[in-house]
Amino acid sequence: MSATISLRSITGRRVDATLSFMQHSLIIVALMLVVGAFKPWVSAEEGADNPQVVAAESSTVAEASATEDAKPASVALTPRLQRALDFVSRRYRVAPEALIPVFEAAQVVGRERRVDPLLIIAIIGIESRFNPFAESVVGAKGLMQVIPGYHLDKVPQGAGENPFLDPVTNIQVGVHVLEEAIRWRGSLTGGLQHYGGAPQDPETRYANKVLAEKERLEQAARRGSAARA
Repeated sequence: MSATISLRSITGRRVDATLSFMQHSLIIVALMLVVGAFKPWVSAEEGADNPQVVAAESSTVAEASATEDAKPASVALTPRLQRALDFVSRRYRVAPEALIPVFEAAQVVGRERRVDPLLIIAIIGIESRFNPFAESVVGAKGLMQVIPGYHLDKVPQGAGENPFLDPVTNIQVGVHVLEEAIRWRGSLTGGLQHYGGAPQDPETRYANKVLAEKERLEQAARRGSAARA
């Protein structure tokens, strides 16, 4: 993909909060499970005989309940994206559970940047086949195959040590790159060619490939909608 583009950063507070939650929610759940696994077992009789144990148990339950109430709601995929996810799962042989955070990020970032999430998904399919750890021979990394050396300035603050291998951050940066490519080249096709590293290709093969994949996604979403009607 092209590596010469800069774009305005994604700064919406609500979007950042949602993406941050998506990145860390699984870690929080895992920590809660670990704490639960190593918690000393207290029998019913021991609890009854020990008021301090009962009080501690009640406090833990109350704290957990308060934590759950404070969590932001999970991102709900639109029916269109959910049907596209089902298609991608079959086409690329990727478990739906692994695709959910990718589609959620595409939906959130796409809405914020006014880029069709299915276009983002199509690029991911062409670039990495939904492998978040993919790396090309020229060093492009992650879902949208971003070259770190050219796009470090686009990484959100606090993204971590390997931001380009983080699915959410990779999509943020990739869409950042794509949006300005479209502005620079004056059209979607031109922007895609620039993104794919072939701006001078008269046959626009990269753009055609991405747009054909997007059309397959749209057809899958329409078929699913018609089947449920």
